[in-house]
Amino acid sequence: MRAVVDTNVLVSGLLKPYSAPGEIVRLVVSGALRVCHDARILAEYQEVLRRPKFEFRLSDVEALLDYIRRHGLAVSATPLMHRLRDPDDEMFLEVALASAARHLITGNLSDYAGYAPRRVHIISPSRFVAWYRTHAEEAADS
Repeated sequence: MRAVVDTNVLVSGLLKPYSAPGEIVRLVVSGALRVCHDARILAEYQEVLRRPKFEFRLSDVEALLDYIRRHGLAVSATPLMHRLRDPDDEMFLEVALASAARHLITGNLSDYAGYAPRRVHIISPSRFVAWYRTHAEEAADS
């Protein structure tokens, strides 16, 4: 199943492996969730996950990023017609639309307030995990 994963979800998942974001990270590395991305998203993942304040092991960060690069879906996205409140979040929605991802998983739902594309479900990590648990069979086919 294809999804766009906001950087904040990866950070939370690595900090708290037994949380909903942690389960999403496990879905990514198990291959159950295919991360859609472009060069901007990969650059942000790398920059944020390498920040010293998180104290992530560099080898863990590189392994995760390498997995996303190899098994994710790279796309070229076009700019949105309407700007979001936080322009830094636009790349995630642009990639979600370009890749026909079913979900954009983010801990910042309010950043997408007022923008509700029909093709992409903008969803919190906990709601995504709940959805996935009830639709795992269907999700495996997409």
